[in-house]
Amino acid sequence: MAVEIIKKVYRPSSLVGQVYARPYGSATAPMPIGNVLELALEHSEDVQKQDDMTALGGGTHAEKRRVKEVLVKMKLADLNVVNLARGVLGTAQAIEAGTVEDEPHTATLGGLLRLQHIQPTAVIVKKGADKATATPVTAAGNYEVRPEGIFMLPEAAGLAYADKLWASYSYGAYAAIEALTTNAIELELTFGGLNEADGGKPMVVEIWRASQGITKSLALINKDFGALDVEGTVLMDSTKTGVGISRYYKASMA
Repeated sequence: MAVEIIKKVYRPSSLVGQVYARPYGSATAPMPIGNVLELALEHSEDVQKQDDMTALGGGTHAEKRRVKEVLVKMKLADLNVVNLARGVLGTAQAIEAGTVEDEPHTATLGGLLRLQHIQPTAVIVKKGADKATATPVTAAGNYEVRPEGIFMLPEAAGLAYADKLWASYSYGAYAAIEALTTNAIELELTFGGLNEADGGKPMVVEIWRASQGITKSLALINKDFGALDVEGTVLMDSTKTGVGISRYYKASMA
């Protein structure tokens, strides 16, 4: 019976589970965001105290407490396109596979030709004043094809500084994220928790409306696993009405 659940005292907690998100106000299904290493709600208060001046020794005559804010904090282990775009306030674009012919560059021995697209294949580099009369340059001893572009070998025999180059290549589909191009998104979050310390009993927490700010850092070279530390503010959801109905979040426990 539900009353027995409410009366239960033994309730140690060690939660794991899935976190789902969808844009606030959206009618689409909440989608899992991947492995979340840490998820927490942090409450802060504005506490005002009135001194007791009626007797020696001091003390508190009255106190007023109001919640200043509730923060939601997450450590995201999966740096997928959606999480990364939200974490850097970016916009994501799907780039379909294609080919490029005679992309212009200037040679710098020991330097990188940063191509317009990543992970090039079937690369042909030509040298000449214009693409119509340019002649192919062999890769061996002159350049290396890398995911980030074409690296000009310092000792390249068939190339010289400031040579005009023309690169043709193919590339596969990929995603591009332009950082700092949008406002912080507002999300509806659902945590489907399972209590490992209490027989796997479920605990579902629904956060009706929360902003998500930019990640504190984006580790690009790191000997440990990468993660995104993000946080936001739990905001009032004016669509939630009624006596005893929270406009911020709800926890349901079995």
